[in-house]
Amino acid sequence: MNEWFDIYDEGGRPIGTAPRSEVHARGYWHKTFQCWLYLDREGRRYVLFQRRQAGKDTYPLRYDITAAGHLAAGERIEEAVRELKEELGVDVPFERLVPLGEHRQQLRGAAGGREFVDNELCQVFACASPLPPERFRLQPEEVSGIYAAPLDDLAELFAGSKSRVAAPGFEPDADGAMRPVTVEVSADGFVPHGDGYYRDVFRKIADIRTPNG
Repeated sequence: MNEWFDIYDEGGRPIGTAPRSEVHARGYWHKTFQCWLYLDREGRRYVLFQRRQAGKDTYPLRYDITAAGHLAAGERIEEAVRELKEELGVDVPFERLVPLGEHRQQLRGAAGGREFVDNELCQVFACASPLPPERFRLQPEEVSGIYAAPLDDLAELFAGSKSRVAAPGFEPDADGAMRPVTVEVSADGFVPHGDGYYRDVFRKIADIRTPNG
């Protein structure tokens, strides 16, 4: 079933609704929810990120935000916290999220033989993870793995001072059980959210002084 989104003009004014396929084919502006989870362990902060499933209509198999999704037509940003539950099996009240601001992004690409234009008005948040990643329950249609890397290593990766970073994590086996893995990631293996996006987000996460709990 095709999802329907509220769509906007470049000034952020609502202009109607459209199905997901049309939104990505015509490049209508639409709203998304993005949430980065992090962990504090032994004096270091770790950022969790996911790998997108192979069947995604944009950027399949790229590494990406811990959990994110489009707002359905008529949905409020507070309701979009459902993405954490749906994609990761993690319950977090919206009030626990730390807002990191709005990010406007314009992305073009192709997936499954179809070109897309993804113009998003992104509301970005962060939150201390209430669970370790091995206890996540990944949505098989959306997420193929979850990983953690030191925040400072990821910041250096996107600043260009590191070329690769090792990230331990978990991927579901054929029975859905989480098995430990370690991947090496490079900046070009992530969804290209736009100039400075990752540097800005990681700087803001570093500035969160205590876990929000």
